[in-house]
Amino acid sequence: MTVSAALTAMLEARTVALVGASVRPGSLGARMVDQVARSPSRPRTYLVNPRYPDIGGVPCLPSLAEVPEPADLVLLAVPDTALEDQLALAARTRARSAVIFGNAFDANGATGLRDRLAGIATDAGMALCGAGCMGFVNVARGLRAVGYVEPDRVPAGPVALITHSGSVFSALLRARRGFGFSLAVSSGQELVTTAAAYARYALQLEETRVLALVLEAIRDAGDLRAALATALKTDVPVVLLSVGLSHAGKNLVSAHSGALAAADGAWEALAGAYGVHRVRDLAELSDTLELFAVGQDGAGRRAAHGTGIATVHDSGLERAHVADLAAELGVPFAPVGRATTDRLARAIDPGLEPGNPLDVWGTGRDTEPLFAECLAALAADPQVAAVALAVDLVPELDGDEAYPNAVLTVANGTVKPVAVLAGVPASIDPVAAARLRAAGVPVLEGTRSGLLALRHLLDHADRPAPPFDPEPLDPERRQRWARLLARGTPDSATLFDLLRDYGIPAVRARSVVTRAEALDAAADIGYPVVLKTDEPHIAHKSDVGGVCLGLDDLQAVVDAYDDLADRLGPRVLVCETAPAGAEVALGLTRDPALGPLLVIGAGGLFIEILAERAVVLPPVTPSQARAVLARLRLARILAGVRGQPAADLDAIANAITGLSALACDLGDVLDALDINPLICGPNGAVAADVLVVPVPSSLPLRSSPT
Repeated sequence: MTVSAALTAMLEARTVALVGASVRPGSLGARMVDQVARSPSRPRTYLVNPRYPDIGGVPCLPSLAEVPEPADLVLLAVPDTALEDQLALAARTRARSAVIFGNAFDANGATGLRDRLAGIATDAGMALCGAGCMGFVNVARGLRAVGYVEPDRVPAGPVALITHSGSVFSALLRARRGFGFSLAVSSGQELVTTAAAYARYALQLEETRVLALVLEAIRDAGDLRAALATALKTDVPVVLLSVGLSHAGKNLVSAHSGALAAADGAWEALAGAYGVHRVRDLAELSDTLELFAVGQDGAGRRAAHGTGIATVHDSGLERAHVADLAAELGVPFAPVGRATTDRLARAIDPGLEPGNPLDVWGTGRDTEPLFAECLAALAADPQVAAVALAVDLVPELDGDEAYPNAVLTVANGTVKPVAVLAGVPASIDPVAAARLRAAGVPVLEGTRSGLLALRHLLDHADRPAPPFDPEPLDPERRQRWARLLARGTPDSATLFDLLRDYGIPAVRARSVVTRAEALDAAADIGYPVVLKTDEPHIAHKSDVGGVCLGLDDLQAVVDAYDDLADRLGPRVLVCETAPAGAEVALGLTRDPALGPLLVIGAGGLFIEILAERAVVLPPVTPSQARAVLARLRLARILAGVRGQPAADLDAIANAITGLSALACDLGDVLDALDINPLICGPNGAVAADVLVVPVPSSLPLRSSPT
């Protein structure tokens, strides 16, 4: 994994030019000077502003052109109207990188400033942080390049934070949580240098053991995938908070797959492929980072390969509350063995029930040894992957330290993760929390967010295999279909041939344009048959009454054809009747950043009603396909309900891998492809309908691989 020399020069700068340096209190220029001066690495610093001969006794140069050596890093605290000239001057003086704090807004209705700034930096080979950013703090290398006041001492630790949000940058640097940073970057608009590039740099730092990403867009998919692959390979947990909607399918009004993937399908697919831990808010982000980061060597403790968590409580109601919430969130409690329950029974007061989760509050006597023994018993159970003391950790007005002492005793006696799960963040005793964190015990600040963090810890023990390269393409097959699709949408019968060519079984079908052709096709295929409109402008046939089922004789075909032709047009598809079975929808949609995505969900009329789907990155193996199916509620239908036979899961998985191969071959010439329904019975799976949306024919075709 190669990191550009310009980016390294930026993040480890030894010479820094501060353009717009100021003495005006509270100004961006003054804050910038103050923050850079606090850098432990003590870079050579040049102040630049023609208004001042000096600032605090340090000479102030009138222009970047007067800086006596090429700067590794130029910080631009100047108005937007001056950005273009100053960045161009930085390029001419052979500066290697720059930070743009301003938003780079165009003045007086003009356009293109951001594009021009990006062009200047790119042409000069400069790394560029921003525009609209806070800058960065490279804690591991002792460099502060920010224009806003941050803590005098940003805590050192294992988390590398890359965020599009400046407010998140500041909030986490000041959070007083149980983790510190190797690198923190507020990357802003990423006119040139992207979050992916910072992530690749961070993963080269020995200090980085956890990667935190707060992103609103994927701006360099190839680099981001490379960084995530490195993190997966080196067992660095990646925690992602994504915001905004993926653009997948925004123009695909005729395709179900595009609509179903549009919410955040690209993020879902990316996270699934690389074992990324997606969080939904900043509370879950903070708790998850703390759980992964706090611990021995600043790298956290990884969950053992148990079946779930264990919790100890001092309240029966709160135990029930945690159990209810864990069930809602899908956080499993480990079933503990007989030896563990016997050990717990000997420790707790009579009348209390030994088990997991465990309420131990009886008489309140001997609190510290009681809680320590119960936590230790649960931690020792082979089914328990992680253990938490689920108490509110309020300040004890009598000075009692039984809870922290009990947790620390257990944490020192096990290699498994041990945490405190607190329910009310505002009531947490900051002194007790700081003591626990300093000793390597995470304090999770919320029941919901803490349980979700524990689920991420469990998931990390079962992270996926690294994505693999697809098998070599069949150039002849790929080129044949690519050229056909480039000429427009083929008729439905030809599309069924496309599916079969990629190993996806499909019903026999023939496209016709007259009544006589329909009768010949029905006789050849064999009754009963299905007639569907095949007019190219009709995407969803059933919505317009364009499907006629169970036609078992000649007259039925005549009547159905005449009706369809009169109402919708003469182009009709005659199909064999598929055997009964559960209906699955398979789709392909093309994301602007990631390329083709696969969409898997319930089929038939339920595709939009249930709107349940999984979005995955191809290529996909049969075992991965089965794992995706198992995560859906659809799995219960496929397993057979109310006397219905179970579907052939291997056949469905093979159809998914066939579509995966098609996506790898033709994903750049297809905007969308829907197979709905794929009818799945005990003896196989067969595609009963297919819709294709090619890319506009004006786009160039990818060259056939050699």
